Amino acid sequence: MNCKVEKTKNANEIKLEITVESTRFDEAIKKVYFKSAKYFNIPGFRKGKAPMQIVEKYYGKEIFYEDAFNEVAQEALEEAIKENKLEVVSRPDIEVTQIEKGKDLIFTAVMQTKPEANLGKYKGIEIKKIEYNVSDKDIEHELGHMQEHNARLISIEDRPVETGDIATIDFEGFVDGKAFEGGKAEGHELEIGSNTFIPGFEDQVIGMNIDEEKEIKVKFPDEYFSKDLAGKEAMFKVKVHEIKKKELPELDDEFAKDVSEFDTLEELKKSIKDRLEKDNEQKQKYEIEDAVIKAVCENVKVDIPSGMIETETEDMLRNIETKLSYQGLKLEQYLQMMGKTMEDIRKEYEPQAIEAIKSRLMLEAVIKAEKIEATEDEIVEKMKEMAKNYGKSDDKEFMENENVRKYIKSGLESEKALEFLVKNAKMKK
Repeated sequence: MNCKVEKTKNANEIKLEITVESTRFDEAIKKVYFKSAKYFNIPGFRKGKAPMQIVEKYYGKEIFYEDAFNEVAQEALEEAIKENKLEVVSRPDIEVTQIEKGKDLIFTAVMQTKPEANLGKYKGIEIKKIEYNVSDKDIEHELGHMQEHNARLISIEDRPVETGDIATIDFEGFVDGKAFEGGKAEGHELEIGSNTFIPGFEDQVIGMNIDEEKEIKVKFPDEYFSKDLAGKEAMFKVKVHEIKKKELPELDDEFAKDVSEFDTLEELKKSIKDRLEKDNEQKQKYEIEDAVIKAVCENVKVDIPSGMIETETEDMLRNIETKLSYQGLKLEQYLQMMGKTMEDIRKEYEPQAIEAIKSRLMLEAVIKAEKIEATEDEIVEKMKEMAKNYGKSDDKEFMENENVRKYIKSGLESEKALEFLVKNAKMKK
């Protein structure tokens, strides 16, 4: 096999001219013939028993070319990419220039390659100082959640619905006098003031008594997920069956004992404070890293090939699809609910894809510029950790997998590059 590499007029695009020896192509033709011989029915021969020359004469000598090409071309292309140490980021655009039995197979493949980012200033980047402190209000907020979670529900019979109550209701919704799908429920518990219903609905339940029936008029928001209902006026028939009120427990030592492993309220407060401080540290770390990445990327110049953007966008959509599946939804259903097409969501996520690619290329450029390397001990330790997480601690094949090793090495070096950028950044108030 022989390969000529040349750059095209387009940035980060190359053209490979690959020549495959005639003997290799002819062998692929024979292989295809033996695979497909049983399907040929030629007069004078039992089905599948006609010699290759007869089949070629009967159907034309090109009968095996396409399958033989597919047999050889992918393998030859992979060899060419490996030999020339190319990082390809798009599907190849292939064109056959010579294909004939007894002759060398010649074809071209035009592909986009991974670009290198041109770093601008990356050391001494100025970013706004980020700090998060835990206040008494934050602790009270957390305690309030714990109170809500441990509240008792008390039935109310001597007054109408008030804000904060939980009303058990039946309802049925109508648009233009017709009931609509998903607009009916019985025995639904609605917390008044939670704003979980259409704007204006909960306000009109206030003042209703047990067993009272009422017609409530509302308007669906213009941005409502269902196109059929968005911006429409609706009427709901509502009946109140039960009214309950939350009774919050007292914040004292007994409360602390009931909801935690601590004996006093002060101990519980300290525990909450410690947890919030740890959360804030993580939040602060991530936001500083994000700010540094964005600041450095502003100085980076790079032409990102369309193939990279398409691949990254598709990866993002697959992640969305996976997350939706956990909720029992398909991507198509989600799009329908949101009133969007696949093209809409691709365009929506494309800027994020570009940002993610640019960040990765920037970190790779920093790794190269600063000669950052992951040590063998670091790689092995991380591989052991990953193996343990995947239940493959005793899996020798996993520990020796070169692709896993490369992935871990790349991840560790990117982490080090980011640490370097943060360490060398200037925090301003």
